Amino acid sequence: MTDSTPLPPVSPPGHRGPPDHERRQQIIQAAEAHFRHYGFGKTTVADLARAIGLSTAYIYKFFDSKRAIGEAVCSLVLSRVLDRARAIAAESGPAAQRLRRLFTAMAEISLEQYFHERRLHDMAVTACTDRWQSVADYDQRLQAILSTLIRDGRDSGEFEGRTPLEETSLAITLAMASFLHPLILEERRDQALSDAALLAGLVLRSLAP
Repeated sequence: MTDSTPLPPVSPPGHRGPPDHERRQQIIQAAEAHFRHYGFGKTTVADLARAIGLSTAYIYKFFDSKRAIGEAVCSLVLSRVLDRARAIAAESGPAAQRLRRLFTAMAEISLEQYFHERRLHDMAVTACTDRWQSVADYDQRLQAILSTLIRDGRDSGEFEGRTPLEETSLAITLAMASFLHPLILEERRDQALSDAALLAGLVLRSLAP
């Protein structure tokens, strides 16, 4: 996760004005820094305004609430995760090997984000509990990445092709929930990597032709 990662276009509910406005991106970057350091719950819109040198009223020209800002930050963080997932899915080699690697990598990323940076864990819990749109979008995009990977495996003869593709990719996304959802992960933090390996093996056996 680096600061050089491009900011994604932002236009979900709660956002105002042009999505690519320079000030909007400045607010999102400042918010990410504050959320990482102080936590989502302890950061106010006034805090962000002071950090950027803007008025609170000016920030409300771009976001109608703190939650809307949180959604933008959440989308940014999750877009970086998806970039890493896409890179693994696009690697050369057998699809089964890439899928196994993806399970392990997603568990590693979750541990890195939620526990090495505890404040991000707090925001992730809020996002999942309150069903933020950014989380729903992330789930759909992860499922799309899995669909592409599964299709590769079917084309190469590694995976069965009887089950509808959407059903298969959704089932795998649900299987990953044990190390993607922050509250579930917290219960089995020490076993996350072994859980990911166990689930990957089970999924791959179910995909065998």
